[in-house]
Amino acid sequence: MKKSLFTKLVATFTVIISVSFIIIAAFLSYWFQGYYFDQRKKQLSSEGQYIVRAMSEYSQGITSKQQVKLTTQYISNYLSANIWITDSYGYVDTVSNPKHKSLEGIQVLTKDLEKLRKGESVENSGESYDKRWFDSPVHTFEIPIFKGNTFVGAIVMHTPRSEITAPLKRVYNIIWISAIFAIIISSIVIYYFSERIIIRPLSKINNVADKISKGEVDKRVVMYSNDEIGELANSFNSMADSIEQVETNRRQFISNVSHEIRSPITSIKGFIGGILDGIIPLEKQKYYLKITYEEIQRLTRLVNDLLDLSSMESGNLELNIGKVDINEIIRTSIIKFETKIDKKSLRVNVSLEEDKLFVMGDKDRLIQVVINLIDNAIKYASDGGRVNVTTKIRGNKVIVSVFNDGPILSDEDKKHIWDRFYKADKARSSKVSTGLGLSIVRSILTQHKEDVWIDNKSLEGVTFNFTLTRV
Repeated sequence: MKKSLFTKLVATFTVIISVSFIIIAAFLSYWFQGYYFDQRKKQLSSEGQYIVRAMSEYSQGITSKQQVKLTTQYISNYLSANIWITDSYGYVDTVSNPKHKSLEGIQVLTKDLEKLRKGESVENSGESYDKRWFDSPVHTFEIPIFKGNTFVGAIVMHTPRSEITAPLKRVYNIIWISAIFAIIISSIVIYYFSERIIIRPLSKINNVADKISKGEVDKRVVMYSNDEIGELANSFNSMADSIEQVETNRRQFISNVSHEIRSPITSIKGFIGGILDGIIPLEKQKYYLKITYEEIQRLTRLVNDLLDLSSMESGNLELNIGKVDINEIIRTSIIKFETKIDKKSLRVNVSLEEDKLFVMGDKDRLIQVVINLIDNAIKYASDGGRVNVTTKIRGNKVIVSVFNDGPILSDEDKKHIWDRFYKADKARSSKVSTGLGLSIVRSILTQHKEDVWIDNKSLEGVTFNFTLTRV
């Protein structure tokens, strides 16, 4: 799990967070660069006004040119910039750096003069006026000087790019280092919570599933969580309960089958062994052979019922659905039990709605259902009692009811009446019943997509009802 789901989960969240932080860091870097240059421009404009004021006072004779140079040098040192002052034609008049003294009287402004005469400031990034004066690229900012409405010159400020980019690099480092730390911390947090909230609970479920697969069906996942993982654990425990129940049923089934088969086989073995050994007298051998034959018949019924039930529950039994007269099936089935009915002196009342009542179903399987229910009713009816078989039409459904006046079923019997090998009266049915009849009835009707249920009325008897679709 940790090599697949956990790794994929952490990697996916880490990539998402990394991309998010990288985008945020790139945006902040770009935004701060624009903000920094904008602030630098405002600073240059603000400080340049002191030079403009000094030039204005110089032109009015209030101050000397030396004072203008001192102001220019002061502003130059404060801004870490080289400052040139030009006349209206772009010729250099004053420089802040003595190294640029030779520029005085040289025209340095040509293409920008038109904008400056309009009162516009000019900004040039990453350009050098002349490699003789600047060893590295500079950021240039030009401010026009007016006397009244007349353009009289410009202030040209050169700032080395390194002076500007150095603070930006420090800010970039802070932004990107913070982003890297944020990604690392987020990855650790994701790793911790993913392992605790998702992977660890899934590992518990996986471990329990492994134990159940090895036969420990009583194991359960202990988890206190109200999220989807908790729901998964609850669903898993419900599934485990079902598996345990299936396993219990399987063991019970094997036990019941073993018991049901062992009993007739033991009888058959004993009687035949007695005959072969001469223990049973010759005159009684026919009697015991008859008993042996009956045990073989019971064993045959058991095997056939088991095969039928297994085929039905596995879905391998194919139904031959067609138009069937259910009333005719009931009549012929009652006739088959004439001997048993007479033996118990039963009163059988057959009340069929309409002469012919056609339904959709597999004829052979419906005969099996009716025979099993009538046989069950006769078996549990009291001697001299009643058995009623009726059909009623309810809309597009036909309800078939088989009643016997035998003892009512207890709540425990009602819970297990459809279970394989369950016998409500074990003393009376141990030799004549396999305990599979009602299970077969329900399986057949379930495959027909029909309902079957019990009416258990006190002091009256038990009625088995099932529905069929009317044609």
